[in-house]
Amino acid sequence: MTTPEHQSPAPQPSVPGSRDRIYRSAQGLVGGVLLLALGGWLGIDALFSGHGSTPWLALAAMILFVPLVVAFTLRPAVFANNDRLRVRNPFRVVVVPWGEVASLRSAYSNEVVTKSGTKYQLWAVPVSLRARKRAVRQQTRAESGGRRGGLFGGGGVAGGLGGMDLTGGAGSGPAADVGPVRAETDKIMDELREMLKAREKATASQGEVTVRWAYEVMGPMVVGAVLLAVLLAVK
Repeated sequence: MTTPEHQSPAPQPSVPGSRDRIYRSAQGLVGGVLLLALGGWLGIDALFSGHGSTPWLALAAMILFVPLVVAFTLRPAVFANNDRLRVRNPFRVVVVPWGEVASLRSAYSNEVVTKSGTKYQLWAVPVSLRARKRAVRQQTRAESGGRRGGLFGGGGVAGGLGGMDLTGGAGSGPAADVGPVRAETDKIMDELREMLKAREKATASQGEVTVRWAYEVMGPMVVGAVLLAVLLAVK
């Protein structure tokens, strides 16, 4: 499940130092921590207990493995404030002012599409078809419960007993106050679309799209891959 770490009630006018809403994948964070713990345990054991070239191979594998896991699990995040959307993906950071956002799409992946037609995937807000199906089932059950509750509302069986409503009146069924059930990532995309609608024409939300490659992640991976390839070649 992907959850926002900070939410404000609604998009507000741009103010200096406005805080970001931060969205990350909880499942990605948990998976990344577990993978790092497992890889660290195996790697450290090989470093101190291995013989011959094994420690060097373990070191090279760890140099490659650690940034790779971090890139795809711990690093992805989406930052949204009143002026722009900042997307931190595994190997690059994309900053898109709201004025340059053409649309926010949700299909098999969640994407931001710029006015130039370029698409950037939101790695931190993955689409879960299972979560969508679960939301549909919950919605169906809520609607079914509401229809059953309506039998005892005003105008129903109990509603005709001397005008008394024995169950709190019509509209008090189980699903009376339940809105459409949505998957968590779909709710996040709805929030981002609301911010886009509110801020796309603001002066502070105009500017150019910028893309920065994450060399701090890619560099160690390249070093680890080259070192591992050399060690395997001369083994």
